Amino acid sequence: MASATDTAKPDPPAVRRERRVSWFRWIPGTRLGRLIIALNVLGLAILIVGALVLNEYRAGLVNARIDSLTTQGELMAAIIDQAATVGEPVPAMDPAPAGLVLQMLANPRTQRARLFDPAGRPLADSELVADRVEQGVLRPARPRGDNRMSLGLDRERAGPTASAARAALQAEVAQALRGLHVAGLRRGEDGKRVVSVSIPIQNVQQVLGVLTLEANDVDAIIARERLALIPFILIAMAVTLSSSLVLNQLIATPVRRLARAADRVRLARARAISLPDLAKRDDELGDLTRSLEDMTQALSERMDAIESFAADVAHEIKNPLTSLRSAVETLDLVTDPIARDRLLSILKNDVQRLDRLVTDISNASRLDAELSRDAPKAVDLERLIAEIVGLYQVTAKPGEVGVVFHRPGGLDPVTVAGREGSLGQVFRNLIDNARSFSPPGGQVVVALQRAAGRVIATVSDAGPGIPPENLETVFERFYTSRPKGAAFGGNSGLGLSIARQIVEAHNGTLRAQNRLVDGKVAGAVFLLMLPEAHP
Repeated sequence: MASATDTAKPDPPAVRRERRVSWFRWIPGTRLGRLIIALNVLGLAILIVGALVLNEYRAGLVNARIDSLTTQGELMAAIIDQAATVGEPVPAMDPAPAGLVLQMLANPRTQRARLFDPAGRPLADSELVADRVEQGVLRPARPRGDNRMSLGLDRERAGPTASAARAALQAEVAQALRGLHVAGLRRGEDGKRVVSVSIPIQNVQQVLGVLTLEANDVDAIIARERLALIPFILIAMAVTLSSSLVLNQLIATPVRRLARAADRVRLARARAISLPDLAKRDDELGDLTRSLEDMTQALSERMDAIESFAADVAHEIKNPLTSLRSAVETLDLVTDPIARDRLLSILKNDVQRLDRLVTDISNASRLDAELSRDAPKAVDLERLIAEIVGLYQVTAKPGEVGVVFHRPGGLDPVTVAGREGSLGQVFRNLIDNARSFSPPGGQVVVALQRAAGRVIATVSDAGPGIPPENLETVFERFYTSRPKGAAFGGNSGLGLSIARQIVEAHNGTLRAQNRLVDGKVAGAVFLLMLPEAHP
């Protein structure tokens, strides 16, 4: 719809205020998207870092335990070799002094020491010789008639875990009997993890037995590590909860407010939306708020333009209708043939004026839809103007105002991005307006040239020119100022308004000025500028 009111448009991203640089700018995505990613990954990163640190700490503790047991075991093996080796020339280990040394050097509170002979049979065990009392929960009493032997119950209680533990110990002792130092982490007979070191007791090259040291405090170490992980878990949970609250405050709540504001506009039929606290935000929600405000402002201006256009249409149609009614009412009262012919001529002119008004109003009402429906394309403006001017030249009659086209220099086509049909309507309206003001036999000149990346087209006439105070008024809807002798009702006053609206929709400008020759007005010039498009 034709409108003299400029439609508000959201500022393009290029002219929006520059975003502040943030510490998470390197993360791909939008500003709020980067914030969401950073806050959610932060809690997970804290948990991962804590787990990695504690895993390294666990591995360090186990390795330190192995080193401690290895040092202690090597010392005990050397003492046993010196104190319990008998026999010449074939050495052997005396079990009695070896068990005594084991009892004196072992620390049964934190570790278990066992001694095996060259056949892998146990000779001494620190748990058996330690002076301590073991405590634990008694098993439930057996029901009457249950005559199972205690040994059987012990075997049943031990189950496959104890068997696997004994097999692992035997495998470790077997490796040590071959002269190897064996160290590692395995399961004990009670199912707990133990750090075990098996060291061969050697006299020169002869393996006299195997000393095995076990530390069963690994589970306690791991339990302490898990307790140490709790602060990291709590911190990660706190960060995640905080980030969720922040995201809710930064995104969910503002979006809800925008939705409610839009509902108020829809339900209350308001013409504007105002969220100043969000419009000041320098992120995507701020952009959205400003865009919504610009959109509602543009809609408000468009509604005002529609109301104004409807009032202008009603006023313009009312005038010829009033004239028609007066002529029709007078026609029956007039008997003079000359007067009747004059009234009939008035009726014909008013009908033509109404027809012209309805046609131009229809074209103006369809203009917005046509401009939004057709996608801009590269238009050869020189070819388009040449075709339009050629059509005027072919249909011109002798004595009528002629139209000529001054082509630009150069071989490259002059192209603009736009809609060929709409741009053709602009030049037809300008040429028709120029011809209506030109004297009979006069000439309308259309020129085209390039200048600093823009295309400049001019349409000049040889008429009386435009009063300086009306250089902008001529583009208003239904404004008409005809020269003396011009046919009444031949113009609706919408042609120039439609032309400017089309040009502004193509990011161009259209203005009017007077053509001066020797300081005197020799006609009007309409200056059209459009950005050049390179094919």
